[in-house]
Amino acid sequence: MKIALLLLCLTAAAAQDTKVTPLLTKDLTGIAGKEATMLTVEYAPGATSAAHRHNAHTFVYVLAGHIVMQVKDGKEVTLGPGQTFYESPDDVHTVSKNASTTEPARFLVFFVKDKGAPASVPVK
Repeated sequence: MKIALLLLCLTAAAAQDTKVTPLLTKDLTGIAGKEATMLTVEYAPGATSAAHRHNAHTFVYVLAGHIVMQVKDGKEVTLGPGQTFYESPDDVHTVSKNASTTEPARFLVFFVKDKGAPASVPVK
């Protein structure tokens, strides 16, 4: 019971470090069963996310601050404002974090994914 409560508290704390703002979801005409989704993500200083996958074509554009990104078997990169990152539907996103422990980071994410599919899925 204590472990479950601790995990719940850690999950709540991680959620407070990251703010996700949905912007738009739109069916893609001429591409049956697919939709596009846009959202912004803001990482608090030092925030990070656990390994996950998107099961989507994922395009990232950094708006402010610096983020560190890496997919499994890929090179870790640090990106600043105006820089981009791409993940294929088969990629496992192993590193996604704010590069700074003192400044927030904000980025735009654009997904092309199966209609109704979640934007992110944890990797075990």
